[in-house]
Amino acid sequence: MAYKINDACISCGACEPECPVSCISAGDDKYVIDPDICIECGTCNSVCPVDAPQPE
Repeated sequence: MAYKINDACISCGACEPECPVSCISAGDDKYVIDPDICIECGTCNSVCPVDAPQPE
């Protein structure tokens, strides 16, 4: 199941450079994950200070 960034996101950008498949990008008010590219590795969650990325 792909990860999704919830509303807890503070747009710090910590997750984007850590994604091994570059599926994270800045959205309008928070970062977003492309579910078609996400490999469900959880790296984004491990570096997020507010645990915003969660499995869908």
